[in-house]
Amino acid sequence: MIVKMPFMPVKFNLQKRVKLAQGLWMIYWLSVIVGILIFSLGIFFKIELRKRSEMMDSNESHLVPNLLILVGLMACGLNAFGGKVCHDSLDPMKFAKWKPMLRSYLLLCCGFNGLLLLTAVLCFLMQFAVYLTLAEGLKNSIKFYKDTDTPGRCFMKRTLDMTQIEFRCCGNNNFRDWFEVQWISNRYLDMSNDLVKDRVLSNVEGKYLMDSVPFSCCNPGSPRPCIQHHLTNNSAHYDYDHRIEELNIWTRGCREALFSYFSSMMNSIGMLILATIILEVRLHPQHTTMEDPENPECESDGWLLEKGVKETFGELFSKMKILGKKNQVDEGGDAEATT
Repeated sequence: MIVKMPFMPVKFNLQKRVKLAQGLWMIYWLSVIVGILIFSLGIFFKIELRKRSEMMDSNESHLVPNLLILVGLMACGLNAFGGKVCHDSLDPMKFAKWKPMLRSYLLLCCGFNGLLLLTAVLCFLMQFAVYLTLAEGLKNSIKFYKDTDTPGRCFMKRTLDMTQIEFRCCGNNNFRDWFEVQWISNRYLDMSNDLVKDRVLSNVEGKYLMDSVPFSCCNPGSPRPCIQHHLTNNSAHYDYDHRIEELNIWTRGCREALFSYFSSMMNSIGMLILATIILEVRLHPQHTTMEDPENPECESDGWLLEKGVKETFGELFSKMKILGKKNQVDEGGDAEATT
């Protein structure tokens, strides 16, 4: 007869059990606070994506913030439950009602750790998608900057101006992106003026292009009054050479600035989740060691798993197969009943 030994057995006396329960209770509630933090970061990330949605051409993915909100809520629920069990573990009568649930709770925690790992990986991998979305979205935002009378684009000018001011950036890649689009609406152009007419007619697409940038590109920290028009025309300004002059506009592109903002946020969240995984992995398995005997004064045997790893997961898969077959039978019976 083969005796199935528990996985990682340990010995506990009353004093060790008390210290373990108290220590785990504190760590569980620390994990609840971490869960609240992850949930809050998910809400904040989602709000930031919504706020910059126009800069991303409304193609931003909310998968990561939605997962953060989900795992934050799950972390709060699972760890609050674990804290309650730890609190009741020193009372044999109270702990008796929790004891049958411990194996299911451990397996649920393992699945939760897998979800945490998936969320952390996505926090790092989805940064490339954010970069591409920003590149295309900012390009279209600059193109539609002048369309203040077009439904759906009325606030594009204000949004882009506030973005350039807040993130101290100009254009998509750099300030020269503004040279390639007409960012002044035709309603503000005097078409009777020969200079304006010649500039429009000289362009193949009939656009009014100029080497100028919006006011929001100006750097208020520059000692010289902002030069936002005729940036490449040295004769238009006194003592000015755009090739060697330190321009008093922001030279950093908004794609780089926004991507740096979102990537630093996602990296920080990813590192927090990885730290949470380490905490959860060290925390949840210890829960199975708190199985108090009938006599709390004597020593008790504890283990990570009551059976070996292979036997435990084999039993789990068997139960899942039985449940799946039962559901198929139930669906077949319902189908026959309807016919």
